[in-house]
Amino acid sequence: MKKMKKSIIAVASLLVVGVLFLAGCQSKDDSEASSKNVLRVGTEGTYSPFSYRDDNDKLTGYDVDVAKAVAKKIDYKVKFVEAPWDSMLAAFDAKKTDVVFNQVAITPERKEKYVFSTPYSVSHPALIVNKDNNEIKDFADLKGKTSAQSLTSNYAQMAEELGAEISSVDGFSKAVELVVDNRADATLNDDVTYYDYLNQKPDAPIKIVKTSDEATEVAAMFHKGDEKLAEKVDKAIKELEADGTLTKLSEKYFKKDISK
Repeated sequence: MKKMKKSIIAVASLLVVGVLFLAGCQSKDDSEASSKNVLRVGTEGTYSPFSYRDDNDKLTGYDVDVAKAVAKKIDYKVKFVEAPWDSMLAAFDAKKTDVVFNQVAITPERKEKYVFSTPYSVSHPALIVNKDNNEIKDFADLKGKTSAQSLTSNYAQMAEELGAEISSVDGFSKAVELVVDNRADATLNDDVTYYDYLNQKPDAPIKIVKTSDEATEVAAMFHKGDEKLAEKVDKAIKELEADGTLTKLSEKYFKKDISK
């Protein structure tokens, strides 16, 4: 009788352990399933017209809309994580986001560390100075000058390679402030950003003195090891290019096609 009781207790214990194990597996599967369809997108939220908040405090912009269109194509929910450029990249490196949609240029150095999609916009580097500055006329003139840049941007690297001293800022608007106040001699950024800024502030006392013929390709950036996700997004971007969505979004924000 005692042996029978012990057997019953043992079986019951095994059943309880089994149920708890299955419950744990189920909650894990449920958790994975719920997070599997969320695309965490890193973006600045202060970089008009690519990623910024409108008058109603709604996150919008070309890159934001491209990210939304991509998420819809691959049947993911999109969750934006906003932060200044350097903090945004730090959060990405800490894997707090899955992808960055924020005018990240494809460079050889970044390709060694990250995975990139097909480009979804193309621009050209521009050298921007105060309208009263007649000393800087070409990229070579940056040598020994101060250039206002986001520290980890490709334009900061470009300015350093040209011999400029970098004055760290968070975004193009802050860079322009330094140039206008003569606290920096110049800033490098893409021509598209410059013309959009002038559309919003036509009286801004700045000018482009030189534009590079070399195109800068911008793409979505992923972690190495996330190639499957990158392939999904890459396919979606190609479809958005083929069906004219990228062109429509470009014309919405720039009145011209910057997608190719």
